[in-house]
Amino acid sequence: MATASTGGCLSSRRTALIAAAACVLPGPLLAGAQVEEPLADSVRSALSAAIAADAPPKPSFAEMQERLAYLRWLGATSERLKKRKSEARTRIEFLETLWYEAKRAGLEPALVLGLIQVESGFRKYAFSVVGARGYMQIMPFWARLIGDGDTAKLFHMQTNLRFGCVILRHYLERERGDLFMALGRYNGSRGRPEYPNAVLASRQQWLVQT
Repeated sequence: MATASTGGCLSSRRTALIAAAACVLPGPLLAGAQVEEPLADSVRSALSAAIAADAPPKPSFAEMQERLAYLRWLGATSERLKKRKSEARTRIEFLETLWYEAKRAGLEPALVLGLIQVESGFRKYAFSVVGARGYMQIMPFWARLIGDGDTAKLFHMQTNLRFGCVILRHYLERERGDLFMALGRYNGSRGRPEYPNAVLASRQQWLVQT
């Protein structure tokens, strides 16, 4: 009887672990794996410097119109994201950080939101079958190449968003501004249309008239 009870407990635990894993695996089928490529020392140093900084400050604006545009974007985008992130404080913190990291990398926030939708479905702890982590599905080799090697940090919201935005900017520069090819490189499917088309279609859902 004791053996059967233990076996039942182990079976229940296994079931719970499988269910938990299913919750964090990214749903979108187009999420892929960035390919590790050799980096010149200068590029590695530049990327390492780009991810190293303090927490993002609250946005400040020189012009009132800029501030009002930002607040309109934040309000509209927060409303659209409510179904995926129901807790208001978490949602606003996520959007404030995403806006900061996207702008810091010279990217459009709607593009970054579209990429996250395709890659992880806005799941912070998404973990793919190839080991990609977090919102922007960062491959662990990036923590070794340009970070401190601690892959657990890739589940930290700001760290994940910063790595993702810096990496996408890097790929854009590699592809001389060709967004289609840069997105393919980000996904590990360079030259194929499925992933870039999916991200660009998702981007349209996040565009806000400000």
